[in-house]
Amino acid sequence: MSNPVFFATPGALDQQVPGSQYVLQGAEARHAVTVKRISVGESVDIADGAGKRLTGTVAAVGQGELTVECAALETEERPDLRLVLVQALAKGDRDELAAETATELGIDAVIPWQSERSIVRWKGERAAKAHAKWQSVVTAAAKQARRAWIPEVRAAVDGAGLQAAVSAADLAIILHEDAVRPLRAVLESWRDGDSMTGGPGPREILLIVGPEGGISPREVTKLCSAGAVTALLGHHVLRSSTAGPAATVLASDILGRW
Repeated sequence: MSNPVFFATPGALDQQVPGSQYVLQGAEARHAVTVKRISVGESVDIADGAGKRLTGTVAAVGQGELTVECAALETEERPDLRLVLVQALAKGDRDELAAETATELGIDAVIPWQSERSIVRWKGERAAKAHAKWQSVVTAAAKQARRAWIPEVRAAVDGAGLQAAVSAADLAIILHEDAVRPLRAVLESWRDGDSMTGGPGPREILLIVGPEGGISPREVTKLCSAGAVTALLGHHVLRSSTAGPAATVLASDILGRW
């Protein structure tokens, strides 16, 4: 089995070298000691959530801290081609489930979207709490998936904000049951064109998922005017919590990320 992963703060591993010791403290250490019951001699990974991963052996276990002797330190580069899930706010925590599962499957960032048909509303203090909860869910999923990078939950957007994000993206795909072209065809066409060898810097593909009631025709028109294309994910209409993860799997395969 792969080593369990615990997260340190970004930059905390910068001075580590093979043979050095790193002391993990705080909530992550308490989780390792009291919940996972990690003991001396076990192998663990400590990641900083920003690409660095320390692999080592537990040298000491204290109350609320874990001392790990570094055996290796690796840096995992972020992919040049990044997948971003735009998830419409949905009731019953289906939106959180989508973000969680997509993180396990390799999504690079998540954008909460206040769509016209979203029943859930993020306003004021609730918006800050909801955003923090999404980031916590994504962080836990990244840990479970043994990822070195924690996907960023970006600021929530409304219709105008999403149009701006679509305009800035290299490719924006609306997953829609009335689309004509299959998602596979859209992705393969983009892959086989000049897009995969474009200009410098990271490239981003947005996968846009609507709420339970679907994306309104007016929203589809506005997003397509901003540069988005519609795509059919499959023969069946998937739940809001399922569509994004399913698209993440297909995109990762077609675009050579897996």
